[in-house]
Amino acid sequence: MHLASMVLFYLCAVMIVKGQTEAAGMVIDIRRFEPESNLCRAGRAETVVAVLENRSEAEVDVNVRLSVPDGVRMIGGDERLTLTAAEQKLLRWTVEAAEECGSELKLEVKAEKHPAVHSSIRVYFMPKLDKEALTQSLKASGGYIPEPQPAQTEILIGAHHCPLWESDRPEIWHNVIKHPERTPALGFYSQGNPEIADWETLWAVEHGISFFIYCWYRNSQGAPVEMRFGSAIHDALFKSRYADRMQYAIMWENQVRGKAGVADEADLFDNLLPFWLENYFKHPSYLKLDNRPVLFVYRPEYLVQDLGSREAVAQAFDRMRRVCRAHGFDGLIILGEYRGHQPEHLTLLRDLGVEASFPYCWGIPGSPSPEQATATQMEYIRKQRDLGILPQVVTLSQAWSGWRDEGSIWKIPPDGFASLLHQAREFVETLPEGSIGRRMILLDNWNEWGEGHYIAPYREYGFGYLDAVRRVFASDAPPQVDLLPEDIGMGPYDRAIRGIFAERERLRSSARRLEVKPGADEAGLIGWWAFDEGHGEPVTLDYSGRRNGGVLLGAERAPGFDGRALVCTGGCVRVASDALFNVTTGLTVSCRVWTDVPGQSQAWIINRVQGGGENTGFRLGIMDGKPCFNVPVTDWSHTVRSDRPLPVGRWVQLTGTFDGQNLRIYIDGELCGTLPRSGPVGTNSFPIYLGSYSKNHSAHFKGLLDEVKIYSRVL
Repeated sequence: MHLASMVLFYLCAVMIVKGQTEAAGMVIDIRRFEPESNLCRAGRAETVVAVLENRSEAEVDVNVRLSVPDGVRMIGGDERLTLTAAEQKLLRWTVEAAEECGSELKLEVKAEKHPAVHSSIRVYFMPKLDKEALTQSLKASGGYIPEPQPAQTEILIGAHHCPLWESDRPEIWHNVIKHPERTPALGFYSQGNPEIADWETLWAVEHGISFFIYCWYRNSQGAPVEMRFGSAIHDALFKSRYADRMQYAIMWENQVRGKAGVADEADLFDNLLPFWLENYFKHPSYLKLDNRPVLFVYRPEYLVQDLGSREAVAQAFDRMRRVCRAHGFDGLIILGEYRGHQPEHLTLLRDLGVEASFPYCWGIPGSPSPEQATATQMEYIRKQRDLGILPQVVTLSQAWSGWRDEGSIWKIPPDGFASLLHQAREFVETLPEGSIGRRMILLDNWNEWGEGHYIAPYREYGFGYLDAVRRVFASDAPPQVDLLPEDIGMGPYDRAIRGIFAERERLRSSARRLEVKPGADEAGLIGWWAFDEGHGEPVTLDYSGRRNGGVLLGAERAPGFDGRALVCTGGCVRVASDALFNVTTGLTVSCRVWTDVPGQSQAWIINRVQGGGENTGFRLGIMDGKPCFNVPVTDWSHTVRSDRPLPVGRWVQLTGTFDGQNLRIYIDGELCGTLPRSGPVGTNSFPIYLGSYSKNHSAHFKGLLDEVKIYSRVL
């Protein structure tokens, strides 16, 4: 299924298009606004699509206007349409840019007697194709991806590579759906395809990037190696046609304690190092300097606990170098990640025996301007040099947002990034001749699409970041043409994942069916999930009449307190985000539960608190066998617990309330706990999970759940 045939494909979580304000009482929701192509090209007709949804219970007349900048021609004009209650409609326009340009497409939607709703997206139109040059290139490559022509650089340029884009993890694309301007040139790809690796190799080496540093994850320690997220290397890179044109290294992601590190020295030398030697270090494309493999370690300091002492780590690193010599190398270069300026930590890394430090990325507080982000990075780099404790390998960051747009958010456009590259090049040329810091520069990041830092080609700036790298480090390279898969009839590479999104949106639409039960007019009732649909029905409806039904994720139904109930054994229901749930004061959360499992702990029944927003939302659950209600002020704070355990073997009503001053927890209507807590509830855009903390999470309730209700008042 190609994108053009998918009318709707957004997930059931937060799907408000960037540029639109989500507000209670909003009549029209712009569910989607973007070009159908992942990356547009001048001289080619491009289709722009919008999906509108009527969120009201009345028929609405709507005026729609698409605005394009000078230099972009639009076929088709304003639209006027009528949307029935809860109806969605797809609109299409054709646009064409005469020449290469960056542009902003703007959408205005106005329902009569309501304020206009707006959305916008930045889109780059790549240069027109030289069809004669393209024909010659395809002839030489036999119709496949053209053979890479590396751009030579005096300094080795590497890029960190994020290998999280597995075919069975579509949720990894959440933040890209929220920010469609981030859409990669490859779309929502599955990284295990060798053609993906060949495209990345072509784009990287032709712009002066000679190696990738793949994040490398161990799944468990103390036994033969089992990997996580290994398809980018083992299924794609190793099986790709151009694997010998691109060097690579690994960064050992050992931050998950007890799982991703080493159990002891024997584990390191009997399991981990032999695996690296045979699978990576001996591979002809592995990055080696002076016949020494280069190993990047994310948390060297964690090895102190794994191996028992600083001295033990230093001895282990020395032994690793000796083992590498025994296998025909001249040693091993170990680099340790650190993005701070504490002398104590740099001294620790030096004592552990790493050759140099490197940042994976630069965290810059305060959502700085591009100029501030550039200046701050250079300040950090110079400050570490001036400490004189440990050599560094310079890393340059392009942007940051976090997976949920949390904290500091910033981006340096391509022209500003080129300025940062120039400054960094001048800096490393002042470092000692032959030092590792003078020999290489690292770029952050090739493809951290969700976390918000990436230089691979994508919708907003095309090849802008890669062109900046080429201009600064390979200015003498011969001309080349930036190709996309569709230019040579290849791809798309995202049919499977977009198909999953389309099915999820179909379920979301089904969950928005209008259904009302007696009692739905109760004052303040804003959500009611009774799980009374038929067996096997993949959605559960919102019986308050507000159409906020949910999707069942690995859960089933059974006879309940009234009608049917949700069976909680690890599955859950996900209710899509709605501004209606951002109640700041006067909140009640209530449900019926049955369990025969006493003493449950960290078992969440109704949850709207998630990572990236730990100081927002609300949740009802069980801790240490006792019902609890949590409305945090700071991360994970303010949980009121019942003074008695949850009864087992019978149906129980649990209720949590918040009146702006106090949290209260009730069992069967009897007050069982109070906790002072002033100030409003922190708002967020997370879904609500029923029956668990979230999908496939260990912190789930064990039992039956029924009659979940949320009120915007205190009962």
